[in-house]
Amino acid sequence: MATRIVMVVYPELDQLDLTGPFEVLARLPGAQVQLAWKKTKPIRDTAGLALVPDVKFSKVKDCDVLVVPGGPGQLALMEDEETLAFLRRMAENARYVTSVCTGALLLGAAGLLMGYRATTHWLSLEQLSLLGAIPVGDRVVVDGNRMTCAGVTSGIDFALTLARELAGENEARRIALSMEYDPRPPFPPFADEDPRLVEEVRLRTEDFQRRRVAVARAVGARLLNQPDLT
Repeated sequence: MATRIVMVVYPELDQLDLTGPFEVLARLPGAQVQLAWKKTKPIRDTAGLALVPDVKFSKVKDCDVLVVPGGPGQLALMEDEETLAFLRRMAENARYVTSVCTGALLLGAAGLLMGYRATTHWLSLEQLSLLGAIPVGDRVVVDGNRMTCAGVTSGIDFALTLARELAGENEARRIALSMEYDPRPPFPPFADEDPRLVEEVRLRTEDFQRRRVAVARAVGARLLNQPDLT
């Protein structure tokens, strides 16, 4: 039986949040992967790469796996009821509700991480608590049928973890081998990086992060006054 995987796309997402997991999940035996958005006209990621959605939100009945990538365009969707309603509808019957990077903030805005342990990009991790989630600084976090991962490149780790759940460890390992997944980063990981460089990255994104916090706080305040949507 086919595994129906719906990956949400939207303007100004980070394409690697999408294409990294897509590379893994499309290799699963029997996988049917669809890219869903409001329209099927091409959209562009935050760096200008064109992507073409397969299907409109309105045409998707349900799915086995929901994947929500992140990126700067996530901010505009935090209060977009059409997108949030689609996420809630997909989550109703999905076996797994998942996100990459700041896609977790979209799941949170839809009320789908309330009370769940979750992670996202390190710059936005604490914003999860504003949306009722429990922030965890791990690369991949699994809590029930919620699976979230940290920033951008962690999407491949997440997808391999999900592949193991869907098709077993041997199949996931075969996929990793076929992709020659053998990361050897030339620089230290976040925890070991020069604090000066970390602070410089914070400062470069300070204005945008301030906007993210403000929206997350406003959305979270409304969520806390509504029934649990999980």
